Amino acid sequence: MGVEGIGAKVLRKEDRRFITGRGRYVDDMSVPGMAYAVFVRSPHAHAKIGGVDTGAAKSMPGVVGVLTGEDLRGDGIGNLICGWMVHSKDGSPMKMGAWPALAADVVRHVGQAVAVVVARSRDEARDAAEAVAVTYEELPAVIDAAKALEPGAPQLHPEAPGNLIFDWELGDKAKTDAAFAGAAHVTKLHIVNNRLVPNPLEPRAALGQYDAADDHYTLWTTSQNPHVARLVMSAFYNVAPEHKLRVIAPDVGGGFGSKIYIYPEEIVCLWASRRTGVPVKWTSDRTEAFLTDAHGRDHVTEVELALDAEHKILGLKVDTIANLGAYMSLFSSSVPTYLYATLLSGQYDIPAIHANVRTVYTNTVPVDAYRGAGRPEATYVLERTMETAARELGVSPAELRRKNFIRSFPYQTQVVMTYDAGDFDASLNAAMAAADVAGFEARRTEAAAKGKLRGLGMSCYIEACGIAPSKAVGSLGAGVGLWESAEVRVNPVGTVEILTGSHSHGQGHETTFAQLIAERFGLPVDNVQVIHGDTDKVQFGMGTYGSRSGAVGMSAIVKALDKVEAKAKKIAAHLLEADEGDIEISGGEVRIAGTDRKLGWHEVCLAAYTGHNLPDGMEPGLKEGAFYDPQNFTFPAGCYICEVEVDPETGKTEVLQFVAADDFGRVINPMIVEGQVHGGIAQGIGQALLEGVSYDEAGQLVTASFMDYTMPRAYDLPNFVVSTTETRTPSNPLGMKGCGEAGAIGSPPAVINAITDAIGTNDLTMPATPQKVWAALKTVG
Repeated sequence: MGVEGIGAKVLRKEDRRFITGRGRYVDDMSVPGMAYAVFVRSPHAHAKIGGVDTGAAKSMPGVVGVLTGEDLRGDGIGNLICGWMVHSKDGSPMKMGAWPALAADVVRHVGQAVAVVVARSRDEARDAAEAVAVTYEELPAVIDAAKALEPGAPQLHPEAPGNLIFDWELGDKAKTDAAFAGAAHVTKLHIVNNRLVPNPLEPRAALGQYDAADDHYTLWTTSQNPHVARLVMSAFYNVAPEHKLRVIAPDVGGGFGSKIYIYPEEIVCLWASRRTGVPVKWTSDRTEAFLTDAHGRDHVTEVELALDAEHKILGLKVDTIANLGAYMSLFSSSVPTYLYATLLSGQYDIPAIHANVRTVYTNTVPVDAYRGAGRPEATYVLERTMETAARELGVSPAELRRKNFIRSFPYQTQVVMTYDAGDFDASLNAAMAAADVAGFEARRTEAAAKGKLRGLGMSCYIEACGIAPSKAVGSLGAGVGLWESAEVRVNPVGTVEILTGSHSHGQGHETTFAQLIAERFGLPVDNVQVIHGDTDKVQFGMGTYGSRSGAVGMSAIVKALDKVEAKAKKIAAHLLEADEGDIEISGGEVRIAGTDRKLGWHEVCLAAYTGHNLPDGMEPGLKEGAFYDPQNFTFPAGCYICEVEVDPETGKTEVLQFVAADDFGRVINPMIVEGQVHGGIAQGIGQALLEGVSYDEAGQLVTASFMDYTMPRAYDLPNFVVSTTETRTPSNPLGMKGCGEAGAIGSPPAVINAITDAIGTNDLTMPATPQKVWAALKTVG
């Protein structure tokens, strides 16, 4: 490891511009003649559109155009799609309802757009939007997923009778039933995974520009995967031909999954620019974000765990209803299926598993991937159940887990996944030592003397990251491949440009990707430029989600670096009149091993471009590209332990200590990894204690602002104690597993397990607000 190479705590290069206010976000963009879009949104959760009167709005000051769903349909703009096909267990395909970017006939959730006003200023657009008169015939709404399946429930889409999208299963039902028949003990739980709003710091925004002279479109957008956005908008939505569409995602202020998808506003801004003849810009306000950004989670699950007399797990049954909201978003079908049920074995050797998942339409905001995407839901189900089983059996929660750990790898689970490497005991031991579990009972007694209830909760999670390989996900219904691309350009003076299909929206790619160059060639990270987020500069890429930028994106860079290094050594061997096998590169120099004969890195690079003295048949230049498609997912894992204190008079919970011991494989930058874990834990504690979407019976979003939707603040969180162990994955050349989602996956069950340990009842749902905890306490005794 060099000073700035792999394993070094290098300060983030990109923070220089971010902390000095020099970041460039979509809302900072301005082009000549730009106008502003404001959307007219439905106040009803479910209604037929009788008519849209735009006459008054069109005549108002500054208005450039007012467009409706009928206009959109007339121009042949396609409906939004779900890109992952899932079939029901009877073989029938999922029931995808039509989702137009502007509703023309029916609205299905509060906030759905029915028209757009384009004007010279935002204020003029807002005024004119209020003048658009929409006639609605209100229809009955259904909010709860289980109620949506009941006979007589309001129907959302004609394509989906009974509001059922698909009824899917995974695992061997007969084998699982047989395992339960021989069980000495069965633990049963009813589990609710609450709906969340992602709330990235930067709201979504889009700027669409149509250039009539060149018949060319440009879209600036807050996207985690601009190449996929271009592909979908051209191939499926008929907005613009792919070769005439440039998509740029500049600095993006957080995503957490909510900026993976293509939303109606992006489509409309591009289309409206062509219709009005001016560039069109839209920036969401925070209320629009609550009403339109894809929500996360929202599962209701019945789970049963069977154990033998020696407390070994025999089988697991899971029955889940997943609420997908009013429409199927881009990856929504994969979240409660292949990103959820495939992780239900957790860290445990479970010989029989069966999961049944029903997905449902309701009159709520569409639900899709949110940090962790299916894996937090699976971990919550399994780890709440393991903790409960330990309590029912009167054994240590740690030892019940330890007894059932997988210890031999590779390990084929009963739900598709093959775990490649891990050491679950190491994480458990590290977490227990850091949390001083041995001293907990003394601390509990001390708290009781002060009238407080103290509890300890544990969670041992595993997740699937580096989402790929393409053949595997293709066989499971994915509409795209999940490889990644990279290009390494070495300039004549020896500086390096990395072009990557991954996209950074807070992960620190401009630093960690540069550290690969520092490790390989010994160059300063400041000599490296990382280029991403522009479809005209980077050939193609699949974007950033599922903790794939390291395991997949960096592996593509490594493949390109291998080619660059091989060519540089050939050039150096030729110039030094040496054998190619004797050439080594380090510290910014290229030398013959074991001698003092050497060239500066810049001299070799310049030689590649002057072309005066190259090996026969070699092309000038020093630029190489690569695509990387991994052979397997990666499987980060860890153990989280939370200690809480509950005030029985008020129900208020204080998190006193939170310990995280993670195995991320090889770590490139420990400081950035630690920051990623901190952020994930904060979001997980937010879900466990504070956050939760609430609708009233009419489908109005009650939690539509930060006054009502409670985000965690600094005073809600303790200082985290984090550490890592390392088992390198054989699935990629760097041995990396991924770290971006772990904190949000492992923390919610640890927190709730701690609270239920403190109060003496399992009857508690997230968010565990003081009111809920106080009410649960009243049932004890």
